[in-house]
Amino acid sequence: MPKGYWVAHVDVDDPEVYALYRDANAAPFAEYGARFLVRGPAQEQREGHCRARTVVIEFPSIEAARACYESAGYQAAKAIRDPVSTGDLVILEGYGD
Repeated sequence: MPKGYWVAHVDVDDPEVYALYRDANAAPFAEYGARFLVRGPAQEQREGHCRARTVVIEFPSIEAARACYESAGYQAAKAIRDPVSTGDLVILEGYGD
């Protein structure tokens, strides 16, 4: 079964409040088997436009990735993040996993 991935590009306006979001998302991520592959390191912009922070999260399946996003636990964490950040997020199915 192919794995699922979240790929997010985020600009953070208030790092202190964003830290509360990171704390709040830990439980739903654990519940759905999430594993961070990339979590906001320094990046080299080579083409196009991108936000300051990039995050890539792997899930055991595309279904788990979708279910995590739609879960009450993650939506509560997202409510903390939304006022202090601007971002783009896609959920993708892995290739040949």
